[in-house]
Amino acid sequence: MSLIDQRLVELGIVLPGPYPPHDPLDAVVVHGGRARTSGQLPRDHDGRVVQGVSGLAVSAGGISVDDGAAAARWCALNALSVLRAELGDLDRIERVLTLLGFVASAPGFDSQAAVVDGASRVLHDVFGTAGRHSRSAIGVAALPRGGAVEIEVEVALR
Repeated sequence: MSLIDQRLVELGIVLPGPYPPHDPLDAVVVHGGRARTSGQLPRDHDGRVVQGVSGLAVSAGGISVDDGAAAARWCALNALSVLRAELGDLDRIERVLTLLGFVASAPGFDSQAAVVDGASRVLHDVFGTAGRHSRSAIGVAALPRGGAVEIEVEVALR
């Protein structure tokens, strides 16, 4: 068992998927010592997408910041899943470089960073200091399949 797989067990994490994108897209592109994921939606173990808009009332399809952060966590787990499928072993990851997070947001909602923190925490928990990364958290009007969050991850490879 790889070191990162052992760490996932210690954390009680079972990766979902992988859920590859439709053709002609690749889930992960490896080039020049780096790997970058396509956008990862918050899919659970059954493949269901966590939906919702941050900043809207729950009765109108909204979700709380905490629920958004939980959705972002699913996105990060899905990113790790497609990276493991492509690389064969998450121990090939030397460092997480960048996380780009998109949050389905109502007008005036300005806590995108708190939502995307859910994904950042997972990467740090799994990789330790090598999981620290640069990041953008961007509010958008809508995401594919009604997803609450979508992330992309870029990593440096050993």
